[in-house]
Amino acid sequence: MRGIYLGSEQRKSAFELLQDQDNQELIVFIHGFMGFMDWGAWYMVAHYFQEAGYDFCRFNLSHNGGTAEQVIDFPDPESFGNNTYSKELFDVKAMINHLEKENRTYSKIHLIGHSRGGGMAILAADQWQHRSPLGKVISWAGICDIGRRFPQGAELEAWKKSGQRTIKNSRTKQDLPQSFQLYEDYIIHETTLDILNAAKHLGDKLCIFHGDQDESVAITEAYELAEAAKQELQVLRGADHVFGAVHPWTATSWPPLLKELAEKTRQALDQ
Repeated sequence: MRGIYLGSEQRKSAFELLQDQDNQELIVFIHGFMGFMDWGAWYMVAHYFQEAGYDFCRFNLSHNGGTAEQVIDFPDPESFGNNTYSKELFDVKAMINHLEKENRTYSKIHLIGHSRGGGMAILAADQWQHRSPLGKVISWAGICDIGRRFPQGAELEAWKKSGQRTIKNSRTKQDLPQSFQLYEDYIIHETTLDILNAAKHLGDKLCIFHGDQDESVAITEAYELAEAAKQELQVLRGADHVFGAVHPWTATSWPPLLKELAEKTRQALDQ
């Protein structure tokens, strides 16, 4: 089932829910930076977990650059440019609330986040765990800190002065805008957006997976998360940032390392 939810600033955005009448647990999947719900082989992940007995929701963050009608790539660079971490955190909670209101009551709700989405999953879970049936929180190649993602010195000052900068999407070749409000929002909400502190509160609810060949988010960030939560990091040997997948994924078979990741994640959920 595909539908629309209202994200930050009442912006309409798309989601897909795979469900079965007998499933009592839900997984909500959060994509990463320059990602989207239909990226690569995420649809294979969704079907895998549905067949394993979980309802599975993947969705677009409201200001990821997509639209409610066009969910792939970045047809709306203006919305991309106006994104903030606080908006993404709002979106995660809005998506969960929408599913609980419109769908059914679940015995457990698990979060899986990839890359920046891993950080958002940890933050959302920390804020939400005392009022809802929170299950596991799964970080796939997740970030551990937001502040270190920003430029410093002269580059930061130039961004502040102009109010906007552009970043290149290497796949689409687009020069996508980023408003300085992204940084300002982080400074205002720095305590709320402290991923490592949130990880400390989650403890054994947090499961961390990372590839040792990840060139986008260093595996050292995964070790920091593991130390904060006092949990063991599960390293996938030979895995890059997207666990062997690409966009689009046209093969009928799985990327082997992504299949390994899905299987290890299922084992963690079943514990």
